[in-house]
Amino acid sequence: MGTLKAVVLITGETNIRGSLHFVQDPNGPTHVKGRIGGLSPGLHGFHIHALGDTTNGCNSTGPHFNPLKKDHGAPADKERHAGDLGNILAGPDGVAEVSMKDWQIPLSGPHSILGRAVVVHADPDDLGRGNIFNLVNSSPAR
Repeated sequence: MGTLKAVVLITGETNIRGSLHFVQDPNGPTHVKGRIGGLSPGLHGFHIHALGDTTNGCNSTGPHFNPLKKDHGAPADKERHAGDLGNILAGPDGVAEVSMKDWQIPLSGPHSILGRAVVVHADPDDLGRGNIFNLVNSSPAR
């Protein structure tokens, strides 16, 4: 098997537009690279969802892609959905530059992500740890 490639076009409410390129070298992780504009500044949950049906927005894409029936977590966690890709950060200009590598989102085989939906959420992902406020704005107790 040679290098596999896929492209996702991101569209959403208002002016949200972007594209992501997925590239997987033989027996290697999948590299996700691209840019998404029109987002509100800050963190946005970023996931692969189980279904490719976007007719009713996020509601029709099903749950996070989770072929191994794991609990929700962060991308670096041992226990996580395959589709848990964490958060992306949109700058003050509303643009998020995406560049990440992940072993659990192959472009071939029984757990392939082809035909599934890539979802950029309006809100941050709690990474399976509960309230995101505690992760982003934590301060020592007094």
